[in-house]
Amino acid sequence: MNDRRNTGFLVGAALVAACLFGAATPASKALLHNVRPQALAGLLYIGAAIGVLPVIFRERSFRLPWRAGRRTGLLLAGAVVSGGVLGPWLLLLGLNVARSGSVSLLLNLELVATVLLGRFVFREHLSGRGWLGAAGTLAAAVLLAVGGGPSGVLAALLVGAGCLCWGFDNHFTAMIDGMTPAQTTFWKGVVAGLFNLIVGGAVLGGVGNATSALLALLVGAFAYGLSIVLYIMAAQGLGASRSQMVFSTAPFFGVILSLLFLGESFTGVQAVAAALVGGSLVLLFSEQHGHVHRHHRMAHQHWHRHDDGHHEHEHAGVTGATAHAHSHTHEDVKHDHAHWPDLHHRHDHKDGE
Repeated sequence: MNDRRNTGFLVGAALVAACLFGAATPASKALLHNVRPQALAGLLYIGAAIGVLPVIFRERSFRLPWRAGRRTGLLLAGAVVSGGVLGPWLLLLGLNVARSGSVSLLLNLELVATVLLGRFVFREHLSGRGWLGAAGTLAAAVLLAVGGGPSGVLAALLVGAGCLCWGFDNHFTAMIDGMTPAQTTFWKGVVAGLFNLIVGGAVLGGVGNATSALLALLVGAFAYGLSIVLYIMAAQGLGASRSQMVFSTAPFFGVILSLLFLGESFTGVQAVAAALVGGSLVLLFSEQHGHVHRHHRMAHQHWHRHDDGHHEHEHAGVTGATAHAHSHTHEDVKHDHAHWPDLHHRHDHKDGE
């Protein structure tokens, strides 16, 4: 079993996803001068769908949602509504009334939402360190809201609502095992993107000029498309809460880029909030969990490697360290090792099962 190696790969994927996603906030702030929030949300997610097309062509196993199974279809529908339609629209509404750097830090509320939803709705384990980390991130958000005055409070409420939607989205996508991350991102981008673009653009007339639209598509392709594919891959291997810990470094990249390219100043309130968020991430990521547990026989499809101790099926021409996706079957097994609530470890914590 090579859990450390596999974990390193997944953490790296989540970190690259964070870098790309962090750049989306300052880029979107600049685009909001010409494009309305809902129309911009649509363009960004259509760009995301375009951005993952090369990955889909390479997979050569494209699946239509209605042929991927009822469970996958329902999870995908939930991800589209919560993470594709509502989440980005609410974020951009908040970004429209506040500084990019502050909104970048407020995005860590997604971590709080994901962790708490994981604990109370999706049965994920959360230790005392996890609770402290969530509390620290929430305190940082309150500090930013109060320090920003009325517009800061409004932005915090809008971004917080968007982060709650993305919290649900994170758990829905982490449980999808009927199609690959690229296909999930494609369908989310197409359906949610077209909906927001039609409502925000055709109805409200807020698409802006052709240059702004093309730039929005480009930002979406990298900051949402490639970023989301990498995040889903990490979430399926690490679990939604733990992958979100790494992904939550994205706001720091957003703050840095806001300073460099938008000319925003770094305030004392932002500095304290950033320190709180950083400490919270350290607490959350240092959490350990392991016990005897059972894996029941199941068949599904997701990104995996053959050296992680859970994928011992034969696959000609694929080495143990190669990450790939295809339909495969797990046999019943009972063992003991450190684990996170990924696709293979969403069990109850009763009698070690």
